Amino acid sequence: MPKFYARRRLGFLAAFTGLIASAGLLNGPAASAALPTPVSAATARTYLASLTVKTESRTGYDRDLFPHWITQSGTCNTRETVLKRDGSGVVTDSSCAATSGSWYSPYDGATWSASSDVDIDHLVPLAEAWDSGAGSWTTSRRQSFANDLTRPQLLAVTDNVNQSKGDQDPATWMPSRSAYRCTYVRAWVQVKYYYDLSVDSAEKSALQGYLANC
Repeated sequence: MPKFYARRRLGFLAAFTGLIASAGLLNGPAASAALPTPVSAATARTYLASLTVKTESRTGYDRDLFPHWITQSGTCNTRETVLKRDGSGVVTDSSCAATSGSWYSPYDGATWSASSDVDIDHLVPLAEAWDSGAGSWTTSRRQSFANDLTRPQLLAVTDNVNQSKGDQDPATWMPSRSAYRCTYVRAWVQVKYYYDLSVDSAEKSALQGYLANC
């Protein structure tokens, strides 16, 4: 092949490859979590100042007191709805179970291609909610809290990261990705404020410290 045509062919292939890559066809669509946008840091600081500070109590807690993964639409429950919301290229079967897709976990920066590697985190854990006021709620309100898609409360994340978080508050656990910590504490305060939940003193101090840097 003459050099002129070879160069033209190579140039065409390079340009075509660039177009494909920019369209996300080589590496697949970028997965990104779609947590409802939390309030601003300034608003979060105002909310935090208004929260009641008290010692927490876990007496009587049982996870089953927070009915969760209820049906949201058709055959889709809350978990499946968040997996579809937070993933990219998610394909589901007739029962709404995700059979393929890509999920980016903003807590640790990992991307997963199997839904079994992803948990739906209650950003304010159910046990933490119980400790700070939900023990006096009706079952209906606890169900609403455990399945809340409107507030920034549910998020698809790496399963073992969610399990390591457990029921900890920001005084003892934060996402390893420092870039996400401001979003995390803004969301935490917004959820606690909306549901009129209390904070303990260590939790409040930690939240104030993180929000000061937002």
